[in-house]
Amino acid sequence: MSLEEEIGDLLRQKGLTLGAVESATGGLISHRITNVPGSSDYYKGSAIAYSNEVKSGVAGVSEDTLIQYGAVSPQVAEEMAEGGKMLLGVDICIADTGIAGPGGATAGKEVGLFYLGLSHGEMTYSRKHQFRGNREQNKQSAAEEALSWLKEYLTELK
Repeated sequence: MSLEEEIGDLLRQKGLTLGAVESATGGLISHRITNVPGSSDYYKGSAIAYSNEVKSGVAGVSEDTLIQYGAVSPQVAEEMAEGGKMLLGVDICIADTGIAGPGGATAGKEVGLFYLGLSHGEMTYSRKHQFRGNREQNKQSAAEEALSWLKEYLTELK
């Protein structure tokens, strides 16, 4: 059984809905989730918030947060997940923001740096990852980590 199928089974068992707000993965997370037949039972949709304008205007990220911490930060990942949960009307929202490469690095933020966000109920979390592949590999790795974290979260959820 694939990771996406396991997530689908867990969401069905727990009666939860899922959405995603993606930046650097560009829809890979949503693509993988919707490859599962019957995913419409629990998956409601996504937003691709690639630019800062869409992160703030659609996904609900504060412009102050973007200015203070930058688009690739745990704060932005968390606000994307929280905003997506409200925007999409879902129980759980996962989000990503990162630097896929080969360009885009800044002082203190290397190519391959990603932050993932997960929001459910009153709780929101973020995780930092540093990948070392090329652009495509970094995007694939971030999508895989987001889905693995989601499965772990759902498995531990009472």
